[in-house]
Amino acid sequence: MLNSRCVFSAVVLFLCLLPAAQPAQPAEPAQGGAETGSHRIDLAGAAGEATPEAQVERDGAAWRVRVSRSSGRPGITFTPPGAAWDLTGMGYVEARVKNLGKGALSVHLALDNPGADRTERKGCCIGSTTIPPGAEQTLRVTIAARPPKALEAALGGMRGTPGGFQTRQGQGIDPANVAAISVYVYQPGGKCEYTVSELRAGGSPVFLLPKNLDDLFPMIDRFGQYIHKDWPGKTHGEDDLAAARKQEAADLAAHPGPQAWNQYGGWLAGPKLEATGRFRVAKWRDKWWFVDPEGRLFWSHGLVRVTWSCGYTPITGRERLFAELAERDSPFGAFYGRSTWAIAGLYERGAETYNFSGANLLRKYGPNWQADFADLVHRRLRSWGLNTMANCSQPAIYLERKTPYTATVYSLDSPPEDTPGATGYVATIHDDSRVIEATSGGWGKFPDVFDPSFKAVLLKEVAQHKGKAVGDPWCLGYFPGNELNWGADETTLARAALASPADQPAKRALVDQLKAKYEKIETLNAAWKTSYASWEALVNSTTPPGPGQGREDLAAFLGTLADAYFRQCREAIKEIDPEGLYLGCRFAGWSHGVVFRTAAKYSDVVSVNRYTETLADFRLPDGIDKPVVIGEWHFGSLDRGKFHASLRPVPNQQARGEAYEKYVASALDNPWVVGTHWHQFGDQATTGRDDGENFQNGFVDVCDTPYVETVEACRRIGYRLYELRAAQGGQRAPAGAAK
Repeated sequence: MLNSRCVFSAVVLFLCLLPAAQPAQPAEPAQGGAETGSHRIDLAGAAGEATPEAQVERDGAAWRVRVSRSSGRPGITFTPPGAAWDLTGMGYVEARVKNLGKGALSVHLALDNPGADRTERKGCCIGSTTIPPGAEQTLRVTIAARPPKALEAALGGMRGTPGGFQTRQGQGIDPANVAAISVYVYQPGGKCEYTVSELRAGGSPVFLLPKNLDDLFPMIDRFGQYIHKDWPGKTHGEDDLAAARKQEAADLAAHPGPQAWNQYGGWLAGPKLEATGRFRVAKWRDKWWFVDPEGRLFWSHGLVRVTWSCGYTPITGRERLFAELAERDSPFGAFYGRSTWAIAGLYERGAETYNFSGANLLRKYGPNWQADFADLVHRRLRSWGLNTMANCSQPAIYLERKTPYTATVYSLDSPPEDTPGATGYVATIHDDSRVIEATSGGWGKFPDVFDPSFKAVLLKEVAQHKGKAVGDPWCLGYFPGNELNWGADETTLARAALASPADQPAKRALVDQLKAKYEKIETLNAAWKTSYASWEALVNSTTPPGPGQGREDLAAFLGTLADAYFRQCREAIKEIDPEGLYLGCRFAGWSHGVVFRTAAKYSDVVSVNRYTETLADFRLPDGIDKPVVIGEWHFGSLDRGKFHASLRPVPNQQARGEAYEKYVASALDNPWVVGTHWHQFGDQATTGRDDGENFQNGFVDVCDTPYVETVEACRRIGYRLYELRAAQGGQRAPAGAAK
């Protein structure tokens, strides 16, 4: 019999301290914190308890958890027999989870300090995975502690640090005071059932700290690499760069690319549809596809940020981190630049930056490095089984028109730069037009789509592509937005509009919508249980109604706002480039149903950035049949000198390659998905970009050395893209069998 609040007074799961993983190369000189052996801590007396909206029962050595549709985080929470678990010196906590349901399971593992806020990621650490039906996986969360006071300032500006610290304000945990460990499902849309077993803590921070913290500095060499550690493929001097160049030349000659592709990377050996001279979308055999300008089926297999500036980093106030910065009057002085964006970042626009990846290209390819690198990139992509330069790629490279590309509609005050010191750019957040003042979000406030400046600025932004992407057969389409914050629930943006000044156009639009429905303020007051003296009083108020008040009306406004946003984006693109494809707004994972449906109404292709292990559970809402491109995804590891393993960590590079192949295979199986765009071409700087991201997420490292394991995996799946996509009835070739 299942009990919704079932407490187990005797817990036989254990917290196991595992031996630390040994590095492939000599470890950094720092000592301490490493585990010398394994032992168990008996958790008898700990409590395993169902959270609200969950049911739990003992199932042998595991717990069986059942949850239903919920807006919360139903699952199981374990608490220690004493006040807290002390996980000081540990690198991770993990559990074995088996999916007993019929659909894919997205499940999370959280470590909580007392008073943790998982929504704001304060006082907690959270790891996630997606498990196919019937499968069992290890779910792991990295322990991210707060840095010692002596290092807070020095390590600021990095998402990942030596020692594995969390530097974002208020985030990270005190590992000596872990009050709860939970395994849960976030806002499940239906019934889920799974088991949890083998709860363990182990490892140690990959990058240990010296006993004398001053010995940590400087920590970055002239190539942009961590000084105090070695690893396979690390560059120690110019001879290594020359050797890598020679080795790759032989590799590219041996792998020229798929023979069954046309010039665009379309399926030359497949059916020929109508050729329009531009990219379009169509259905063939019940699956969505791009169709290239020659009429060939095209599946977009690409990389985001194909640029020479992936490894740039702010240096203002951080000079002690670097062992050697270039002389400003030397050839390498050209790689100094200025930050062109700082949205959700740690620096103001205009902070001085240094482009380590660009400087290394000069070292590797010589004075003609820009042209040589651009030519090499096109050959690399073809050889690796890739056919798209995706969002925020560099015009100087993609306008050579050797590889299809997506055009980024960029903010007017942050244009793409093709200079050595370029920091790159992001899809516009429309900060050239008016925003809804009371909104917030990682990439800035939400644009006020009811202000005339929104459409006017959009037109100017798209017009920047005249003579470039406009009318270009190599242009796959346009991204005029990036990960907008559509709100925690369907009322968030409406409440923000009501909390904004009286002259806010979005606020006026909302009030006009309410007037049309209720006519009299008294009628609205009766429905909302409010007491506004007049419609103008509502406009002048900056206090939104309380929870539950006016919810239906406020949620309805989200549909109105979404319609105005997507309609105007489409109109702006089609006015400048009538045959150009509108690729949507790059949803950050997913969005509210009304927003997604509106995006599907106006977009030629819906774009979703989806950082999961697989797309096995990816389905469109009922009634929607639209092509979807995955705008971002990746995996990373800490085994090659980086401090942050990316948004989807894996144990090592071999596992990274396997994860790559698995993800793309699942996308090819999905009838709606027409492409996957990996984020990104090159690793981010070891010391972070403007917002602190310093992920191991590249196909190449900061010295332009390809990650062989990822490249090989990309070839295995990339060379078979079309055969796998077109396969019917399980006639697919076995995974790993490259042609």
